[in-house]
Amino acid sequence: MKLLVLYAALAAGANPATADTGALMALAQGDLAKLTIHAEPRAMPDTTVTDASGGPVTLADYRGKHVLLNFWALWCAPCVKEMPALDRLDGALGGSDFEVVTITTGRNARPAVDKFFVKKEIKNLPKLFDPKMALMQAVGGSSLPLTILIDPEGREVARMRGEAEWDSPAALDLIRGWTGGS
Repeated sequence: MKLLVLYAALAAGANPATADTGALMALAQGDLAKLTIHAEPRAMPDTTVTDASGGPVTLADYRGKHVLLNFWALWCAPCVKEMPALDRLDGALGGSDFEVVTITTGRNARPAVDKFFVKKEIKNLPKLFDPKMALMQAVGGSSLPLTILIDPEGREVARMRGEAEWDSPAALDLIRGWTGGS
């Protein structure tokens, strides 16, 4: 049944934003039902964060891809819990059309983040830093973890506060349906 609903959403018209929204609404089940899906995509800020070597990164660097953007922190227990699942999601579905982008926000020392990635065997996720919470504030974030789904045009289509099992069958179905992936 959910594939029929997804097909109808995708076939609903030439408007990719409508198809994206329809796919998300059809597949948001379980803990993913917490997704707030926007009727119209929203612009994302061009606030700069830094990569592990201190270089600048903006969300515009990911244009052309569907992005699952996740804000997290080392002190946030739900964030720490979901990071391995986010890593497995990116390992399973990441590529030229989809990427999981994680940004540690607030005061999280690079060596501590490096140690965490090693300890939890995080291999697929980028190490991006928003130490002054500038991007987090620019997107209107107020709690962690915060996950935002961004379309290939760089617009927010949905967001979720709180953790999820991002490598669950429901999450994999949701991402595949949203991105048109297999």
